[in-house]
Amino acid sequence: MSWILLLEIAYTLIVIATCLRIIYDTNSTSKTLAYLMLTVFVPILGIIIYFCVGMNYRKRKLYSKKIVNNELMQRHIKKQIFRESEKTWNTVPAELHKYQKLVKLLLNDGMSNLSGNNRIEILKNGEEKFPAVLEALREAKHHIHIEYYIYEDDMIGNQIKDILIEKARAGVQVRLIYDDFGSSSIRKKVVPELIDAGVQAYPFYKILFIALANRINYRNHRKIIVIDGRMAFTGGINVSDRYINSPGRRDQLYWRDTHVKITGPGIYYLQYLFICDWNFCADQGLIPQRDFFLAEQENGGNAIMQIAASGPDSDNPTILLSLIQAIGMAEKEILITTPYFIPGESLLDALVVAALSGVKVVLLVPGKSDSRMVSAAGKSYYGDLMSAGVEIYEYQKGFIHAKTMVSDQQLSVIGTANMDNRSFELNFEVNSVIYDSHTAQEMTKIFYEDLKDAQKINPEEWEKRPLYKQFPEKLSRLFSPLM
Repeated sequence: MSWILLLEIAYTLIVIATCLRIIYDTNSTSKTLAYLMLTVFVPILGIIIYFCVGMNYRKRKLYSKKIVNNELMQRHIKKQIFRESEKTWNTVPAELHKYQKLVKLLLNDGMSNLSGNNRIEILKNGEEKFPAVLEALREAKHHIHIEYYIYEDDMIGNQIKDILIEKARAGVQVRLIYDDFGSSSIRKKVVPELIDAGVQAYPFYKILFIALANRINYRNHRKIIVIDGRMAFTGGINVSDRYINSPGRRDQLYWRDTHVKITGPGIYYLQYLFICDWNFCADQGLIPQRDFFLAEQENGGNAIMQIAASGPDSDNPTILLSLIQAIGMAEKEILITTPYFIPGESLLDALVVAALSGVKVVLLVPGKSDSRMVSAAGKSYYGDLMSAGVEIYEYQKGFIHAKTMVSDQQLSVIGTANMDNRSFELNFEVNSVIYDSHTAQEMTKIFYEDLKDAQKINPEEWEKRPLYKQFPEKLSRLFSPLM
């Protein structure tokens, strides 16, 4: 009996200590309450879940984003970024001046430069992305930097592998960062082949058995290719055959996704992110070189853009803050596409405020998700949104994986971040923020084309659904801060 009493006392002390840690360490009230509920009402397992997936890495900083150790040089670079951004801002068309606060947010929070003279090419699905990527890789002369969440050992994965091997043997610097969880299929065969040919390849935050759950929770969800410091690709499409919709294959699920090719100085921040991530996972001091930043000012484009990036390495959830700011600046229309939608209270409030203020807000989500719990949690927000006037459509043609937002046919956001807590708080993500009417008009056209393959949710019918359908959604919403 004495041993049982001692165990009960010890467990009680552990629960109290864990609860105090949660209260001290967790900024979000809803997330704090969710973890407290788990710890108190789910014995032992709740504590394990918190220490595996709930630790606040933003407080501890997974790594430093400094790539220049000299403080004087760091301050000089910062001044230069602000000076060049101000010069670019002076060239912004008058109709885009309303986005000044968004520009300043990304400058102040992430030191993301505002750049002009960019050529933007929207790439729909793997059918448009991969031919453009393969062509660009074949033309590389100095370096290829690739960073992906999912890189699979399949047809397109091996096509890219063969070009990387060819380029490395020809003397081109080739560096590959792959997420150790998302790209597990290339560990045994593809990666050794690349390394043998001279490609430098490293996993991001390598999964070790002893830290398995925690490391799985913090993943690098970015998709970045930078070539010769002149052009870059980013967006929602991973390296996988599933993104290529082959004609005549009826057994294949149709994947609808969006990527972007950037030519011009807008790639500089993507290059900076790659170098930061490289120095973390490769444990190398890769120094920025002039050859890494060679984007030409005259490239046939005039788009102005910034990059929004965040993760456990950033001071704030920059991507979330940038989306809230952009939504608040909309005057006529907001068009959002996301495969996973768990907005949380702050983003939900921003969308409701916009809709109640007379802005047309349209949300496009998958008709069938690959995660029932995430889908249920997302649906629990639909009633609040539709009662404010938000239109919600469910995509029926296949699975929509694009992560985009278009505002007033002037501002476009194309990236890797879903509208959920995982993308805002846990994953390393990156979004392109493009201040360009031509790009926004093209994105608006694409959005309305996608709506032709979607079904609108009727608000009245939604409210009349039986309680047995609503209950799982309400229950999932309680745990949505943990997803």
